[in-house]
Amino acid sequence: MKKFLTFALILGVCAFAYAQQERQIGTPDAERLGIDSAQQLIREVSVEKFEHDGFWMSTMSTDDGYTTTRLFRGAPAGKQPIPEEEGLNIPDIHVLGTRVDFLRRSYSSFTIYPSRPIPIEGITKTVSVWVAGRNFNHSLVLLIQDFYGRYYEFYMGRLNFMGWQRMTVAIPPAPDDGLSGVVQRSYHYQGNFGIKITGFRIDCDPMEARGSYYIYFDDLRAETDLFSESHRDPDDMVDGW
Repeated sequence: MKKFLTFALILGVCAFAYAQQERQIGTPDAERLGIDSAQQLIREVSVEKFEHDGFWMSTMSTDDGYTTTRLFRGAPAGKQPIPEEEGLNIPDIHVLGTRVDFLRRSYSSFTIYPSRPIPIEGITKTVSVWVAGRNFNHSLVLLIQDFYGRYYEFYMGRLNFMGWQRMTVAIPPAPDDGLSGVVQRSYHYQGNFGIKITGFRIDCDPMEARGSYYIYFDDLRAETDLFSESHRDPDDMVDGW
């Protein structure tokens, strides 16, 4: 009986360790990113649904090729709505498409960007977007600005898959000095927390940078901590004048 209990205990510990390992190598867990307080209010929010014609543009070096960006009707089959948005009749019928026509094979890249940076409320933990990458060996990079307007980029993964896939990246918490890293807040102010999305960059594999390439985006979201947003002092003054 003692041997059986000892074996069961060992098996339970191994299962827990394996589950922890699976969490670490899988999709980032927003609940455990940058925990500096027991007070968190993690919510998934919609950042951009790609429904506004002309809001997104694209560019690349004219030595390497040229790009065209526009909206198309469509949606990923596996996409689930955010529960808080159900019944609000928010338009969500388009996806963003970009076509690249390469002029030469090289280590090239192209950028897809909004006409102005898109802010995310709260303290962002993860950013995700649905992508149809057409099974090319190119790489997707997220471009952001932090609280101080500094630019950062985060590797989201390769586009070597068929159909739609949701790609997610974690935004690392800033060190305690509040100056280095991706800073999302200042303790001097109540408002203007968070980061801003400035676009995406696709780094092309030179062996596949030829002919025409197509890529599509839909449903840019973030998991963000809204605790500070929900506990603002309502009679505080607003800066920025």
